[in-house]
Amino acid sequence: MAFDLDERPSDSRFVQSIWHTQIERAEEFTSVAVSHWEMVVTKLNGKTSLTVRGPETKATVAAAPADGEFFGIVFKHDVFMPRWPTGKLVDAARELPRATSRSFELEGAVWQFPTFENADTFVDRLVKKGVLVFDALVETALRGAATELSPRTLRRHCLRATGLTSGAIRQIDRARQAAALLQQGVPILDTVDELGYFDQAHLTRRLSRLIGHTPAELFRLRERLTLSLSYKNAEFRRAIDRSRGAFKK
Repeated sequence: MAFDLDERPSDSRFVQSIWHTQIERAEEFTSVAVSHWEMVVTKLNGKTSLTVRGPETKATVAAAPADGEFFGIVFKHDVFMPRWPTGKLVDAARELPRATSRSFELEGAVWQFPTFENADTFVDRLVKKGVLVFDALVETALRGAATELSPRTLRRHCLRATGLTSGAIRQIDRARQAAALLQQGVPILDTVDELGYFDQAHLTRRLSRLIGHTPAELFRLRERLTLSLSYKNAEFRRAIDRSRGAFKK
């Protein structure tokens, strides 16, 4: 594997996580589906850039360039940029114009490139300027909580903030959890049972599309596969710990 992700939580209620990686050598990897959008800062060949990346609804093969350094700010589902339709960023990315070697342009203003260390402060500035907002109804839609609002209204709020339906988000997040369990050595049928898939065939179809590998490949080749999925993420650690406890009973 050419790279590892360092990941840390954030103090901001707008941020899901913040990650950093440095590439040692060029290598292809599987970019797995992800339900969150993010901002990614890239340092490559002496140039710094910032890219807004939308949710990804399928796995793709990507190339990791040698001697590159990257860090990303992953935003929560209910956070979005009101003047940037998230739906247009699904399975897409947009590099923002640079103002200087140390800054970029966004919504008519010049911003210093953030760093892994000051990412929370950078997000706070975006919030204060109204570049970022949140919609509390998105979490209501994702939890399926009882509400007087119609399903159509909740769907509209979810699509506006995430670019995805609540069902698509749940499918992607469940597949990522399944991949995490399998790469930790949890047996396939136990993974099926733990995450509520109908059967192994159902799991295989979902993972082939969303993760890019079958459950058998993820389990058998877990030490050799290079995926854009950090298993240091607290969400996955909790899922793994829950499952291991259940399997020991």
